[in-house]
Amino acid sequence: MALISFIIPHKGRFEMLLETIGSVGQQNFDLANIEIIVVSQTPSISEVTLPSLGVEIKTFIRPECETISALRNFGVKNSTGEFLAFLDADIFLSNNWVESMLSELSTNPNRIITSAVQICKQSSPPLEKIRTHLSNVEVDKNVSFLPGRNLFMSKQSFYKIGEFPEHLVTCEDYFFTDKAAKIGELFYSSAASYTHLGEDKQFAAMFSKEVWRGQSNLRSLEGRKIPIREWPSIIVPPVILICLLVSLLSLILGFTGVFVTSLLLALIPLCAYTIRLWRIAKADVSFLNILLFYITYFPARALGTFLGLFKTITVK
Repeated sequence: MALISFIIPHKGRFEMLLETIGSVGQQNFDLANIEIIVVSQTPSISEVTLPSLGVEIKTFIRPECETISALRNFGVKNSTGEFLAFLDADIFLSNNWVESMLSELSTNPNRIITSAVQICKQSSPPLEKIRTHLSNVEVDKNVSFLPGRNLFMSKQSFYKIGEFPEHLVTCEDYFFTDKAAKIGELFYSSAASYTHLGEDKQFAAMFSKEVWRGQSNLRSLEGRKIPIREWPSIIVPPVILICLLVSLLSLILGFTGVFVTSLLLALIPLCAYTIRLWRIAKADVSFLNILLFYITYFPARALGTFLGLFKTITVK
């Protein structure tokens, strides 16, 4: 039976890390063939008692200056598994995750990465439901991108893709899986699932995170051809932010025509994105909550992109 190496980069929030490790220990799989490698930037992890689950757990401490890509690459270099499972330190897996990912990967020889769907409780706040629906727009099919919090592949494929990009603070998963999609298929499967324990739940906190996440938007475009499908995500956020700022300024200065025009230019893409997601998620989330999400998301992403040109942004 193949050995599976779970690579978990970590910083703070020990309670979520313990839940993540616990979900690995509950897999319907021979735990003797699983190893967990925690690469942490929190030195006090050495004082935390990790659960004894019949799974080998290796813990490494790395400098805070290293990116999440560097932590993942370091974990791989210290792994012994034939297959790699990349998790964030706030992910709770369904107990069939390993067996399902192995099965999905072996079903088609062209598949290079598999990933499971995101789920949340019915009682979850609207923002968490919105995030979950956004993750699951395309299910049980090949996709062009996969988030880094839940990836499964062979170690051979990992090195064929070329490791994670250590120069990027964020967007590293987009860069990595975009490269992977050029040499194989990325399959997003409903055969297994995960819960994102640290998913955004409040709009104010989400705004700060999106500013941080947006800082590597432009750097992630370097050295690769940008497909047409990506251009809206690159252009729309700064256009909306600029239009909103122009409309506000023109309102203050009394330029009614400019105010109306710039406000309409901002509202058209906002409404288009909102209607699209509402059609998918309307059973769970109201139209107004989805609109509030995009009103928060697009300006934050644009602001992060602009700030990322001048400095590296940190987030707690």
